[in-house]
Amino acid sequence: MRRHWVLLLVLAFVQAAGVMPAAGHGVPGASSPQDPAAGRIIGIKLLDAPESRRADPRAHAYIVDHVAPGSTIERRVEVTNEYVNVYAAAATITKGEFTLAPERAPNELTGWTSLDTADLELAASETAQVRTTIPVPRDAAAGERHGVIWAQAGTPTDRPHSLTMLGRVGVRMYIDVGPGGEPPSDFKIERLYPTRARDGRGEVRARIHNTGGRALDISGALSLFDGPGGLRAGPFSAAKTGTTLAPGDLAEAVVPLDARLPDGPWTVALTLKSGLVEHTTRATITFPTTPGSAGAVAASAAQQGHFPTPVVAGLSVLVLTALCFLLSKFLRRRR
Repeated sequence: MRRHWVLLLVLAFVQAAGVMPAAGHGVPGASSPQDPAAGRIIGIKLLDAPESRRADPRAHAYIVDHVAPGSTIERRVEVTNEYVNVYAAAATITKGEFTLAPERAPNELTGWTSLDTADLELAASETAQVRTTIPVPRDAAAGERHGVIWAQAGTPTDRPHSLTMLGRVGVRMYIDVGPGGEPPSDFKIERLYPTRARDGRGEVRARIHNTGGRALDISGALSLFDGPGGLRAGPFSAAKTGTTLAPGDLAEAVVPLDARLPDGPWTVALTLKSGLVEHTTRATITFPTTPGSAGAVAASAAQQGHFPTPVVAGLSVLVLTALCFLLSKFLRRRR
């Protein structure tokens, strides 16, 4: 019985160390604003993701890829409505936001992008798949391009109506071109501090720096604990969950809190992530009493992230080696 128990211990550690296959990830729901003309819902969602990005939630919501010049990218999107026009249009990253170009403005990426159909006529609640193909030219320069696959519905102008009403939803594209492997994605939380907003609410602010080679979509949450009388609060979502940073960009994450929270001191933990990249920073803070001012940070912990895979693998090998040594010693004593 003891021999079996030791073997089960080894198997349990192997599973905890991440050797077992990971569970699959689902596809996020479609974006679905309302068609202002007919009260219908316009829907679009991405159906495909590369096998290499199976665990990356961004790749299930957006067309995210890194390819060499001369490669071809193919994805399918599913569209819902009755009369829908599907097309690609330009986008850029400006001042921490994924900025949409007006109407059907083109760029280099949209010039490469083709759709197998542009106009759909569907029955109510019927869906259709549209294949997107992006053949990257062999002479394409290195760098990341951005765009959107749009599904648009609306009413055309006629004699009694001179105003056109449109509704559209889209799937973002982040296409990086270059030889070799993909540039790394990473960011730093460089500063965390409390403030008091002019309306009296406490806020926690943090400066984010994209230190990698790919654009990032930052989201996150803040938790407070060890407050006055042992109070805990949160998690609270970061206000700018749509923050998009190009490589080298800086932005500020703002977490607004309830004005009734005591000033502190509090221990706070802010976790921010983009896809598979996640970092947490901790600090002890006290909120200021004066609106429009910044408060004190009594202590700040080093930024923490997930162990890189080689570190986890190295620790796993060391612990497994120790367990095997103990197991062999135990069996020799039994004999």
